[in-house]
Amino acid sequence: MTDCLLWVGAVYAAASVNFAILVLSILKKGDPRNRFSGNAGTTNVYRMAGPFWAVAVLLLDVGRAVAVAVLGTMFLPMAQVPWLGLALVAGNRYPCFHGFRGGKGVAAYLGFAGALAPWAAALAAALWVAVFALVRVPFVASFFMIAALATGEGLAAGGSAGPAFAVTATVILILAGHWRNIRDIGKGHKAEVSTIESETGKTGPEAG
Repeated sequence: MTDCLLWVGAVYAAASVNFAILVLSILKKGDPRNRFSGNAGTTNVYRMAGPFWAVAVLLLDVGRAVAVAVLGTMFLPMAQVPWLGLALVAGNRYPCFHGFRGGKGVAAYLGFAGALAPWAAALAAALWVAVFALVRVPFVASFFMIAALATGEGLAAGGSAGPAFAVTATVILILAGHWRNIRDIGKGHKAEVSTIESETGKTGPEAG
């Protein structure tokens, strides 16, 4: 258990390095948390710096997550590995190096759970495409993707109470980042990019 706690702390610290904030700072494009959706993730990098840098940030986030999953399976019992996924998402959502304001953890979870259960990553991608084609709302499609990834991670970890709790906590943490989208859908609004904040500072729902 001590080893697991040390790994959780190390993973949280590593995940607290937000690539979206760093890349945009280096490019002198500003802080993504102060523009558009206010989310320090791939979508805002795309809006502020274009597709090349958005893909670069996505690959960095996913690559770090894959590395965490692989190292976790090498040095910890499989039943403890999901706690690293929780630490990874927590660091992305609440980074200690960036004032505890980060992204939503979707890309990180995709890389982490996908590395543990590649079949789940393939299913998640297929579900995202299919659901998005039907509803045209990215964050709704992301919910189906996350469900597939969580199922794959849980099965890979053995399905006992400990891993199940960690997986559930991770999913709740990710979904909590979409509370505004859920609220607006509940009010009958279309949570889509067309309602993203204007350059004057008005906020709108984040796409995912």
